[in-house]
Amino acid sequence: MVETAHHNHNHQGPPPQAAAPPPVAMPLGAARGPTYPPAEQLLQLNYCIHSNPSWPQTALLAFQHYIVMLGTTVMIASLLVPRMGGGPGDTARVIQSLLFMSGVNTLLQTLVGTRLPTVMGPSFAYVISVLSIIKDFSDGNLDSEHERFTHTMRAIQGSLIVSSFINIIIGYGQMWGNLTRLFSPIVMVPVVCLVGLGLFGRGFPELGNCVELGLPMLILLIVCQQYLQRVYHAASFIVERFSLLLCVAIIWSFAAILTVSGAYNNAKQQTQHSCRIDRSSLLSSAPWIKVPYPFQWGTPIFRASHVIGMMGAALVSSAESTGAFYAASRLAGATLPPSFVLSRSIGLQGLGQLLEGIFSCIVGTTASVENVGLLGLTRVGSRRVVQISTIFMIFFSIFGKFGAFFASIPLPIFAAIYCVLYGIVAAVGVSFSQFSNNNSMRNMYVLGLSLFLGLSIPQYFVMNTDISGHGPVRTDGGWFNDILNTIFSSPPAVAIIVGTIVDNTLQASHTGDERGIPWFMPFHRRKGDSRNEEFYSYPLRIHEYIPSRFL
Repeated sequence: MVETAHHNHNHQGPPPQAAAPPPVAMPLGAARGPTYPPAEQLLQLNYCIHSNPSWPQTALLAFQHYIVMLGTTVMIASLLVPRMGGGPGDTARVIQSLLFMSGVNTLLQTLVGTRLPTVMGPSFAYVISVLSIIKDFSDGNLDSEHERFTHTMRAIQGSLIVSSFINIIIGYGQMWGNLTRLFSPIVMVPVVCLVGLGLFGRGFPELGNCVELGLPMLILLIVCQQYLQRVYHAASFIVERFSLLLCVAIIWSFAAILTVSGAYNNAKQQTQHSCRIDRSSLLSSAPWIKVPYPFQWGTPIFRASHVIGMMGAALVSSAESTGAFYAASRLAGATLPPSFVLSRSIGLQGLGQLLEGIFSCIVGTTASVENVGLLGLTRVGSRRVVQISTIFMIFFSIFGKFGAFFASIPLPIFAAIYCVLYGIVAAVGVSFSQFSNNNSMRNMYVLGLSLFLGLSIPQYFVMNTDISGHGPVRTDGGWFNDILNTIFSSPPAVAIIVGTIVDNTLQASHTGDERGIPWFMPFHRRKGDSRNEEFYSYPLRIHEYIPSRFL
């Protein structure tokens, strides 16, 4: 050690050595491992939004996107059509219409919407409003079940058409973009997390309806997609990108063997419905060729109570799409979508809902969360792949027998896939916290409150909603009930409400750096980041012909 000023001058030992430099103050934990700086773009993707795989790989990846979005389409049609009085043939036609408009809306969004590789698929947010319409036509005044189905479809058409203007107005009127300007990374974390976690009911609970199919699918997908590629390095890229298709084919074949061998002949009705590949007679009822056309079930029926209730579903679909767009931007290797891009995408989603009402869809569309998760699973965020997937959607919507063949995949197989894909999206939400101060008690409070209430409030509403769609809000105004029950049954919508209010009112003025505002601010402005134009500009100079207030 270096001697102090009180050392003994008579000491005859060796001369003192030169003093060592003082140690450099290191942050806590730096000696235990490396630290990782925040990264605006993910660097471990095989293909980002602009890069494209070979054409054979693109076709297979696009077909994989079609298979993933098919599960939700079949779930919604199978849930609602029988309650409306429709038969297997009606279910097949509804699935065709949903697939057709999903293809059209996906193509529009990737061209002139967000331009992110997001599939637009049917949304469960509309189910409560549709159930309310079904109840209004269940009074027995119609002559037959098919007539009841037709009248209900016409009422849904009218509600979708009129309520679509709420998204058109808040989108192209820039109101939605102004709302997102209030977001910080502290708000984005619970919103994106709950876009994935909020769908837990479609994961293992649905898988458990047929464990002998769902559990092997889940285990096989994890082993093949993650572990097998580390054993066989030569085929790692094939296993990583296409193992989902391989696993579906294996378990689907196993389900066919069980069905043909009579394994479910004496099983309970619920087990047969979940496990058999011929559960709903879709294949025998679907037409060989049928092009969806406007007003195929008759002229729309407009009722104010139905329309106002459906507006709540349209707002919820906007909230869900916003969270999915944020996640897709990360998994596609792009920067965060600016406010003006989110506005025009919600406006376009409203136009898509208008078309869905015209083409007789049973619900509106939203950004498909499972397909966003597929971007992360395959590490392919190419826009072209999603655009090519629209060819499969439109083709199988027209050639009904082929579409019904793939629709016969048992739903627990899809549920096993969703267990993985929804988890990926939720993890992407967690990654946004890197841009804020994770050691701030104030941020922990906002995050914890938004996450917990975003799960707990919708769970309360779901648990207290009966089979007819009546939720805990039960006043004399049915439209008012539908709006509140729909909004507060959506985890992303609740997270946006709670997170935005608390984050912008609790010590907001002097905690901007802690909240990550300096990182987020450049994406509020059109010219705030040089990469905005690269990722989100219109193709073929379309922007030159569109008024700037609508861009």
